[in-house]
Amino acid sequence: MRYLAITGGVGGAKLALGLSRVLEPSEVGFVVNTGDDFEHLGLHVSPDLDTLMYTLSGLSNPDTGWGRVNESWHFIETLRDLGGESWFNLGDRDLAVHVLRSGWLREGLGLDAVTARLFRAVGIEHTAWPMSNDRVATRVVCDDGEYAFQHYFVRERCAPRVRRILFDGATRECPHPAVLDALADPGLEGVIICPSNPFLSVDPLLAMPAMREALDACRAPVVAISPIVGGEAIKGPTAKIMDELGLPQDAGAVARHYGALLDGYIVDACDRALAPRIAHEKLAVIDAQTVMRTLDDRINLAHTALNFLHTL
Repeated sequence: MRYLAITGGVGGAKLALGLSRVLEPSEVGFVVNTGDDFEHLGLHVSPDLDTLMYTLSGLSNPDTGWGRVNESWHFIETLRDLGGESWFNLGDRDLAVHVLRSGWLREGLGLDAVTARLFRAVGIEHTAWPMSNDRVATRVVCDDGEYAFQHYFVRERCAPRVRRILFDGATRECPHPAVLDALADPGLEGVIICPSNPFLSVDPLLAMPAMREALDACRAPVVAISPIVGGEAIKGPTAKIMDELGLPQDAGAVARHYGALLDGYIVDACDRALAPRIAHEKLAVIDAQTVMRTLDDRINLAHTALNFLHTL
């Protein structure tokens, strides 16, 4: 394994797709946020694992970035008609994934083994690990109370004002052993933190002490791509959360949030003027086109990140 990519959400999956097109399955592994996982209608739902699976397999919905293409919604419509809890949309095809995952987990398989089965079934050869086989749950503390992540993100549509984000179980649970092994491997050439939401998609991983310690000790350079472009988030509530937490809504604030973990940082070309102010003797900063509208954009950004790693 030459490279490890940390990913979560739609932005992370886009870059992961680019990396998968320029690196062989033996060359890169993806470690995926599972702080979003939750139990719903008796099923184990892993939104970020599924977003990555659908993206790498070409099954993702191009209009939303999440869920499956050509989805139908008979199940959720019937559930709503019957008065069921329908705030979390489960498509008919997507539902099959959650049913299989939940059944395999009940049989005693780990989330990693279940993920491998599902990825193989849709033709993905690249490896993806859940950040942990243990349960780490993101919770969002807001002005009006505390929410489980999906209640905040989907049911409440990120409307409540955020005061703090917690990661239940992070201090007692262990990162996936293969991820720790990859970070300790002297042959590892670099770690890429994808342009995912740093607070909701990356922090759950970093909240596990063993993960942060492994990244700190990793000899390979670590590069992150800013999810903030021109003061705005391309998708999701990153900028809103930064404002509510009292942080400047710019690429520099994300770099400071990651702090000493980073050796390199990529900002969008429109934030080129910020680069010299973000850079310091321990952090190299470059600019590039980071907005990924097309497959070529994803591939080009993957090349940029890999080339940058080679200079560090």
